[in-house]
Amino acid sequence: MATHTIEPAAGVRPPPERPAGRARAPRGSLLEREAPLGFLLVLPMAVVVLGLVGYPLLLTVWFSLTDKSLGSDAVSFVGLANYVGLLDDPVFGRTLWNTFNYTVTAVVAKLVLGLVMALALHEVSRFRRFFRAAFLLPWVVPSSLSVLAWMWMFQADFSVLTYLGRQIGLVDGNIPWLGEAGWAMAAVQTVNIWRGAPFFGIIILAGLATVPKDLIEAAIVDGTNAWQRLRYIILPHLTPILVVVTLFSFVQTLGDFQIVWILTNGGPVNSTHLLSTLAFRTGIRGADIAAGSAISFFVFPALAAIIALQLTVMRRKAK
Repeated sequence: MATHTIEPAAGVRPPPERPAGRARAPRGSLLEREAPLGFLLVLPMAVVVLGLVGYPLLLTVWFSLTDKSLGSDAVSFVGLANYVGLLDDPVFGRTLWNTFNYTVTAVVAKLVLGLVMALALHEVSRFRRFFRAAFLLPWVVPSSLSVLAWMWMFQADFSVLTYLGRQIGLVDGNIPWLGEAGWAMAAVQTVNIWRGAPFFGIIILAGLATVPKDLIEAAIVDGTNAWQRLRYIILPHLTPILVVVTLFSFVQTLGDFQIVWILTNGGPVNSTHLLSTLAFRTGIRGADIAAGSAISFFVFPALAAIIALQLTVMRRKAK
């Protein structure tokens, strides 16, 4: 059988062969080569964070195990004596309850009010930017300035709130806003809620923009009311955002200091002391660094648990 060989046409060059060389590196090896570079880029900031957080934390733990006092260089190791003394102190027990009451009440109220504010603002079509800016003012204004304004409003004899209460018939006489334990705790919680609710509102408002409109429209066509749409459509979509912002607010509220210290200084009769204010009064004002460190260290387990829960939620959300 005769064989025929097809020759390439004149003037047409065959495609050049690919030169032999190293094969392209797989993606995994490329990432492995970039990992050391990423570690080196993160290392300076990690050192700074550890220096600003880790060193003070270790120093606080050490001071809480000694008899360190302000102005004295003599330090002796006393073990857990400071912690045992705190557990027998009725002021510290009252402070633990105040911190729990203050934090939980304020965070729940901020969550509810922030959700209401976000839902209301989401329905506004005109002047939305203006209302957003107005809602953020309490959160943006420095807390020291806003708390001073609230202090004026809480004056027993010249309180604007008492005057308004008289006008609408809710109260007959002056209200000792900062002079009685119950009123004082309500006052500091009110200021914290007033400052923090707008932050919840803006974050939730951004989350409302991610809710699919077709689901809302389909639910309206099916005859659902506003409560049913909120319960079965909106809230399930907002759950990850609500969890993260709530945990973040727990961390901020648990360590609150300025509002209580400026308004009541922990009074009257230690009725509004939080762990942060009691630690400051004991460690700095009272010059007992050891006891103040022991008080402040009680905040760390709660903060660590909240942060761990927040990281877990964020990981699940990422997956």
